[in-house]
Parts: sequence; structure tokens; C-alpha cells
Amino acid sequence: MCAAGLAVGLLAAPAQASAGASAGSSARASAGAEPAEAELRGARWALKGTGKDVRFRGLSAVSRTTAWVAGSKGTVLRTVDGGRTWGDVSPPGAAAEGLELRDIEAFDARRAVALSIGEGEASRVLRTEDGGATWTEAFRNPDPRAFYDCLTFFDSQHGLAMSDPVDGRFRILSTDDGGRSWRVLPGEGMPAALPGEAGFAASGQCLVSAGPRDVWLATGGGATARVLHSADRGLTWRATESTVPAGDPARGVFALAFRDRTRGLAVGGDYRAGQASPQAAAVSSDGGRSWRQAAAPPPAYRSGAAWYPYSGGTALAVGPTGTDVTADGGRNWRPLDAGSFDTVDCAADTGCWASGEKGRVARLERR
Repeated sequence: MCAAGLAVGLLAAPAQASAGASAGSSARASAGAEPAEAELRGARWALKGTGKDVRFRGLSAVSRTTAWVAGSKGTVLRTVDGGRTWGDVSPPGAAAEGLELRDIEAFDARRAVALSIGEGEASRVLRTEDGGATWTEAFRNPDPRAFYDCLTFFDSQHGLAMSDPVDGRFRILSTDDGGRSWRVLPGEGMPAALPGEAGFAASGQCLVSAGPRDVWLATGGGATARVLHSADRGLTWRATESTVPAGDPARGVFALAFRDRTRGLAVGGDYRAGQASPQAAAVSSDGGRSWRQAAAPPPAYRSGAAWYPYSGGTALAVGPTGTDVTADGGRNWRPLDAGSFDTVDCAADTGCWASGEKGRVARLERR
């Protein structure tokens, strides 16, 4: 199935749960749970009204007070007061052009880079240095065969964006000046794509990085769901099969999260409403060279994941039917909340945010 079909399907997929009563209070932590997981036992998602009805699949948590979200109808919002108020800082003309903003990476309250998805010129990179007061179009895809899904930054200067396969290989776009300019990297170091293989523009987490040079790419739609790893900022890649089921255009790995260059999580499943996703999570301890199925995975499809800061093994996974938490690095997951979210991100000060359909944005708060 082509990337456009994957994106359209994701856009149309209905949510399974409404705004959420927390299930965390009824869950019981196992003996010996690490402090971070014990702290999250009493946590809940506190919705922060945005006044919008668009779907926010792009999210960047800067801190407990500052976060950016990007979504449909060319919409970008920013808060600098913990979600009490949101500024509409959407790029001018983005709504009129129907841009689907599926990823955003923010460096602070003023600087951010956003990605719109789609075939040909619909795939663009936009950049702001003044909190969204003005935007510059840094890249517009000239190739009608390319469809960009996700972007990531190693630091404030070096970043990558990925496109679904062109001429049989995933295409990688690179910047070394903070997103001001971009170039397509040579494709010789990229393994051949499988028939039907593509990325999922579901949460801005199909391309993620950790440290100054390591980056991982998640796939689905092919016979197997794979994770590709590069240790040289996207020049050369190695592909590994995950344990997340694929074999269908709607199934595969939807999101990755790496705590460092060795410890990683993969979540996904089948995004279609009512379809089972019995093996929706996997874990790696060797930088993605091998993957093990989670012993107790989330109960349904999950589209986003994030590590909780300063913890050994605590992480969150979100999807249309709820949020799950792990305390042992992704081997076992338990329910935390029943609300619908598409993506999740945690800042260094432990400020965790989630966003999704119908303008839903929330911050994780401890009781």
C-alpha cells in the first residue's frame, strides 16, 4: 500500500475511547518497582483545553511549562504556562493549503521545526525562530514519488527527515544548520525496502535519535515490521526484523523510543478499529540489532512511546484506547489511563505531554 494510503487510513481511523478516567489508581505495582514507576502509579493525564478540534499527531515537550503541538489543517499551538493558555502560532497559509503537520521538534520556546506530510510538494519543512510569529519554508519536496513521514534532531543543528521508499529505498533528508537548509543523502547505504514497506506518519516517532549520531527508522506494511539503525547520522543503515506483527498495510511498528544508543522500545500493531494487536510492543537492549517481544504488551494498538526521564526502565505508550506504563524497560506493561492519544513526549524536567484527536492535549500530573 502506498504511503498516501497509509496516511489517509490513519487520518480516518476512529478513536476507541473518550476522555479519560484514570485507571492508574486501581492498578497495583509489583514489589520492587523503581521509584519513577511508583511515582507514576498515582499519575493521571490532566487535559489542557486548546479550543481546537483538529488532530495533533505532532508534539514536542520542552518542559513542564512549554510544549508545542502540530496537527491537521496546518495548525501549530504553543503553551508557555503549562497548558493554561495556548497561542495559535500556525504558519500563515498552512490551513488554506491543507497542510497535514505530523511532526514538530522544538529546541526551546522560540525555535521549532515542523514537518508536513504528503506526496510531492505537500511534504515540507517549516521553521520558526520567534515562537511562531513568523515561519520560513526550509524545504519543499520536488519529487512526486517521495512522501515524508517523520523528522528528528540529534542536537540544535543536526537533524534528519525520512521519506517512504523511492526507487526501492527509504529516502533520508539531512540538515546541519538547525533546519535552515536540507539535502537528500546518498541512497547507497540504505538497504532495499520490502514490497509494500513504508513508514507510519502517526505520531512523529517513526524516526528517532539518541546521542550525537545514532538514529532508528520504524517500518510497517511489508511482510515483516523492521527497525533500521544508522550510527553515522543516516549515511549507512542496517535493518533488523522486529517481533511486532506486520504482513498487512495497516500493521507494523508505529513508534520507537531509545533511552540511549542501546536501550529501545518499539510499539505498534494494527491501527484499524476493532482489529486485535496482541503483540504490540518489543524491546531491544543492543541498539536495535535484535528485538524481543514484550512478555505483557499493551492490550491494543499503540502509536506513541516515550521514556520517563531519570528512570532505569520506566516508559509510557499511548494510543486511541489508552495509555500504558512499564517499569522494566518494556518487558511488562500495565494500564495507566483510558483516554485517547496519538503521541507522547517527556522533557528533561519530567514534564510529560500527550496529544491526539479533537484538540486533545494533556500533561501528566501526580496526585
